[in-house]
Amino acid sequence: MKRTYLGILSALAVAVVVPPPAAQAAPAPDGWETIGDGMTSGASGIAVLSQGQGTIDALVVRDNKKTGENRAARVRIAGGKVAGVDAITWSGEVPVDLEAVEAVPGRAGEYIALASKGKGFHFKLEGGTARVLKTFPLPEGKSGDNYEGFALKSVSGKLFAVWADRGQDSRPATLYSAAFDLATLSFGKPASVEFRVSYPTANVRHASDVEITEDNRVLVSSASDPGDDGPFDSAVYAAGTLGADGAITLAGSPARIGDFPGHKIEALTCLSVSCDQVLYGTDDEAHGGWVRVV
Repeated sequence: MKRTYLGILSALAVAVVVPPPAAQAAPAPDGWETIGDGMTSGASGIAVLSQGQGTIDALVVRDNKKTGENRAARVRIAGGKVAGVDAITWSGEVPVDLEAVEAVPGRAGEYIALASKGKGFHFKLEGGTARVLKTFPLPEGKSGDNYEGFALKSVSGKLFAVWADRGQDSRPATLYSAAFDLATLSFGKPASVEFRVSYPTANVRHASDVEITEDNRVLVSSASDPGDDGPFDSAVYAAGTLGADGAITLAGSPARIGDFPGHKIEALTCLSVSCDQVLYGTDDEAHGGWVRVV
């Protein structure tokens, strides 16, 4: 796969059996590793559970909508290769169309997942079960918003949430940010900026996920999605910075830090403080889900 890098600047409850990688398609020659076949096996959000000595355990959420379909899975990556995929049982209110997941700072085992219509799920991962603690709504956004990213970041000792409406073609994405209270799962007054990419160029979702680096850079993935069979295309941008006031300042010319033809990236998370290593996840619809460390 051809890649272009301009450099990252300074990156009801049912247990569903997920086939192991050995039973799925052979690894793609472009470095991506399969985590499941077909429409219900994509990665729409990703967070690191643990890592060390060349091994990464990651939490993947899936945008499935029907009863009995898997909502989350644990993915083990060793030496850049998928070594295991285990379904996680969802306990509590079952979400519809999860699109992002983020670790809760300072609370081991706790995560927030966001569904596309703006409903948040605060849950605790207990072994192979995700137990819902509480749900909450995002602040009201624009008519037609469809959310595909959520991140949490402390800046100067204050916690902020960042979330993204994906936009579509001529309609730009909207990046929202606001102070976030973990105790009440409530938000301060949101700020917002519109974000549009020049590539991909057709059937484009301008924001398919968002990540905030340790030094407060805002990374945004964008994707082309013409339908269940693709062909897909993705790019990742250093879009701007999150300020001490919680507002996002866009770069004058956001740097495109990676191109990923053939895949629809819907999930990314930094693997290091400098974010010089990133874990990506894709939802390639009929072509299943894939992950890759870059």
